[in-house]
Amino acid sequence: MSEPQFTFTLEQQEDYAFLVRFDNDLPALLTDEPPPLGKGAGPNPSRLIAAGVANCLMASLLFALRKFKNEPGRLTATVTAQMTRNEQKRLRIGRIDVELRFSAAAAGMEHLDRILATFEDYCVVTQSVQSGIPVGIAVYDGTGAQLK
Repeated sequence: MSEPQFTFTLEQQEDYAFLVRFDNDLPALLTDEPPPLGKGAGPNPSRLIAAGVANCLMASLLFALRKFKNEPGRLTATVTAQMTRNEQKRLRIGRIDVELRFSAAAAGMEHLDRILATFEDYCVVTQSVQSGIPVGIAVYDGTGAQLK
């Protein structure tokens, strides 16, 4: 059985603004570089990578919590991407840090240690980019306690 694949198109709109047309019925997404190159009319590729990492981590954590019948409440994430320069002075994503929070208290949740030890292993995006970009992950519950 072959692995799934997807194909979509990007079309230049103006300068550094591109319209991303996905391969299904999703609405198109406008991307753009921040000034001075672009107008900042949409997220740039670095932001999309960071958002993809955080979104995948949130989905993996939610799935793992619900698998054991836990009700985490509303999940939120704060993403910080640190931009750095390589030896050739070219801009790169140097690191992505993701803080995941769920609104419920951790007390009484089933198999939480197991969940926290493994959920990120199932995140396709994080595991794919982590070989090139360090990703720090922290998890907090609704009381503000840091769990990971």
